[in-house]
Amino acid sequence: MPTTELHWQPATLPDKSTLEGRFIRLEKLDPARHGDDLWAALQGPTSDPALWDYLPYGPFFERSEFDAWLSRHAADIDPWFYSVVDQQTGVVDGYLSLMSIVPAHGRIEIGHVMFGAAMQRTPKGTETIYVLAKAAFALGNRRLEWKCDDGNQRSKRAAERFGFTFEGTFRQHMVIKDRNRDTTWYSITDQEWPALQAAFEGWLAVDNFRDGQQVRTLESFRKR
Repeated sequence: MPTTELHWQPATLPDKSTLEGRFIRLEKLDPARHGDDLWAALQGPTSDPALWDYLPYGPFFERSEFDAWLSRHAADIDPWFYSVVDQQTGVVDGYLSLMSIVPAHGRIEIGHVMFGAAMQRTPKGTETIYVLAKAAFALGNRRLEWKCDDGNQRSKRAAERFGFTFEGTFRQHMVIKDRNRDTTWYSITDQEWPALQAAFEGWLAVDNFRDGQQVRTLESFRKR
């Protein structure tokens, strides 16, 4: 069967531009400006130690070790880390990255998602994924990936809520912290993104919240 010509042009790499939302903005990770807030959000007394369970690094018990990790990754091109800044308070509540960046094929992934308590179960977390997904497709990518440990139920539920499509599980894919990791794969394609973008925007709209609570679920905006 003949292949369909795409007249494909490679995607563009992310840059240091700040990505703006209503609740949050995403700034390129800067340890000097963001380090104190990230340490408090992710390692402070109110932080959730389970955040580190499925990551290949952390938790960090010494601030110097944490700062060294931030500095290494702030200099990386892939992954490309962003800090999540609350638009009202200016406080940094977490970080995440674009990674596995393959411009030649238009493939990119959202990963290293670490949201502190101030972001969990709030519109800030959903808007963060929306803003970064929108940016990923604006760069010209054809495919946005989400991968996680098959045992990470929180990450799997999040991927499904955000509209990623389950693609399968890579068995015995990695060894993380001396444990086997089966990796579950999800994706969104550029053809799927316009409808998902409209659903995100409908959910994030001012009139979808009353007294801080959602009127309709994100999933319901995809079922119209």
